Amino acid sequence: MNEKIQRLTENIEKSIIGKREVIFKLVAALLSGGHVLIEDVPGVGKTRLVTALSESVNGTCSRIQFTPDLMPSDITGFTMINPKTGETEFRPGAAMCNFLLADEINRASPKAQSALLEIMEELQISADGATYKLPVPFMALATQNPVETYGTYHLPEAQMDRFMMKISVGYPAAEEEMQLLGGSYGKEMHLQPVMTLDDIVELRRQAAAVRVNDSVKRYIIGIVTATRESDATLLGASPRGSIALYAGAKAYALISGRDFAVPEDVKAIAVDILAHRLMLSPKGRTTYGTQEAAMADILAKTPVPTE
Repeated sequence: MNEKIQRLTENIEKSIIGKREVIFKLVAALLSGGHVLIEDVPGVGKTRLVTALSESVNGTCSRIQFTPDLMPSDITGFTMINPKTGETEFRPGAAMCNFLLADEINRASPKAQSALLEIMEELQISADGATYKLPVPFMALATQNPVETYGTYHLPEAQMDRFMMKISVGYPAAEEEMQLLGGSYGKEMHLQPVMTLDDIVELRRQAAAVRVNDSVKRYIIGIVTATRESDATLLGASPRGSIALYAGAKAYALISGRDFAVPEDVKAIAVDILAHRLMLSPKGRTTYGTQEAAMADILAKTPVPTE
């Protein structure tokens, strides 16, 4: 593994115990320039995971609590008149940072959620006829609770499609939970940065340079096409999904210490990248129940290249 990536993952593991695979996926999204939605039940460390990542990189981080009264200008910023000079000036919102934590994103109104669409896709903010570029690198990380629906607003498909990955932290194993009881979990803990923003930019360049054989590309296209043709889905993965899977496979290969991608890199992250983009048909909901289960079955049935 790349020495810098290893330092980053080990630093995050000081705060999140026993979730190395989850951390790898989060780092893969970071190296791919993608955004992540963390969906899980309360208390498993969603916010702690995001905080650990932002503290491990020497960049700026903003956390904004998504509530029903949140305004789009709280996220994007607004233009105001300076009372001293009489001139208009732009006051940046929470999104003008390197890491944006949108906590409980589904509790904000659709109007506030829509403020993230341009930010996540174009990496810029448009306000009063002017455009403001976001810092480089930029990454949006959102959390939501899947079991509580009271006072929440469902994220639209256009918003979901802009998240490169949707991951879950999951419950810890018994041995890992024993470590939590005897450790510093729940106490104030701050990690020291182990990586600079320039390191992230360089690692992104290395990830983009990872070689992908045509057979692996065809494998990616085969998986995405299967999501569109399956009778379990009404809506399959978009071209943005295939691009995300391609970039994610290259980043996962770099994390694994290789300068070339293999089908195993694709399989490791395919469900996390594509499942949330699917819309299940009535048959799919009856047969599989969840998008992840349907995607896992599609992945298992797609022929793997043997070259």
